[in-house]
Amino acid sequence: MTYDLLIKNGKTIDGEKLEIAISEGKIVKTAVSIAEDAKEIIDLNGAAFISAGWIDDHVHCFEKMTLYYDFPDEIGVKKGVTTVIDAGTTGAENIHEFYDLAVQARTNVYALANISKWGIVEQDELADLSKIKEDLVRKVLQELPDFVIGIKARMSKTVIGENGITPLEMAKKIQKDNNNLPLMVHIGSAPPELDEILANMSEGDILTHCFNGKPNGILDKNTGKIKDFAWAAFKKGVVFDIGHGTDSFNFEVAETAFKEGMLAETISTDIYIRNRENGPVYDLATTMEKLRVVGYEWADILKKVTAAPAEKFHLNSKGQLKEGFDGDLTIFTIEEGQKTLTDSNGFTREAKELITPVKTIVGGVVYDN
Repeated sequence: MTYDLLIKNGKTIDGEKLEIAISEGKIVKTAVSIAEDAKEIIDLNGAAFISAGWIDDHVHCFEKMTLYYDFPDEIGVKKGVTTVIDAGTTGAENIHEFYDLAVQARTNVYALANISKWGIVEQDELADLSKIKEDLVRKVLQELPDFVIGIKARMSKTVIGENGITPLEMAKKIQKDNNNLPLMVHIGSAPPELDEILANMSEGDILTHCFNGKPNGILDKNTGKIKDFAWAAFKKGVVFDIGHGTDSFNFEVAETAFKEGMLAETISTDIYIRNRENGPVYDLATTMEKLRVVGYEWADILKKVTAAPAEKFHLNSKGQLKEGFDGDLTIFTIEEGQKTLTDSNGFTREAKELITPVKTIVGGVVYDN
């Protein structure tokens, strides 16, 4: 048999030898050694790791927006990321236009529909409840079922105006009426208060910006401990997602949570053109390095950008190096080095292990980094 693509002499993050064959965009064989031939062979000579393709489950990549925008391939294949999930940049009125551009990208692009029908055209998209149209959301879910994989509600002061918890309650109704689809909730400054937001979230709902350094976050600055209601939400199955962003990741909060045993389930960037070019985000690899400095193991970090987001967003053919799964892979190195990492509040840590993607493979097509 002749495969389309064969990757020779690679290794898993655990150091085990691994070779992978891909045909017609799918993984067709994984083994310590594969003897058959292929149209294209990449020999890693034992010098690089292979993982399932990295998934960034919180980005903003509809290039026609002005507030938060980027280009899928700039934050995707060029950065070792095979799949991105746009987190509510667009709503029901403009998500088709986003789709038309997204399908042209080399990176796999999915979207969460903002419950506000125009998405983040302005910062306060949930201040006017008349913009939340459940029938329009249902319509796009039916029209673009392979693109729109969930919904997004931004629940912070600058977004909701005087509406308090009401937008989240409306989001939960939309979720319930549409087969309990994934719901991502952004948090920030109060109102609404974080305890009320978490009380209205259910098992499987995704809380993004989980380690922000704001007073309305999960850390009690007086006691130096994680707030009890945050622990209650974590234990009931609310998914804690990093969503680093310009203003939403704080080393002290992440380190305190880690010491108490509260680890984020998914690692994402909340990247858009300004925080990609000017920091503090830059790319998913840098965000992964920050979690390594906090204390996470590399094997766990890799799961949080592959299998975990694939599971939470029901991307059933992604996130694992198994036969029958999509031929999406990230080939990368981890080397000793020195790098200053900066969080959203200007605090720094020194990384001593640097992760660098060297090839991104999407559906069996190879892109060099």
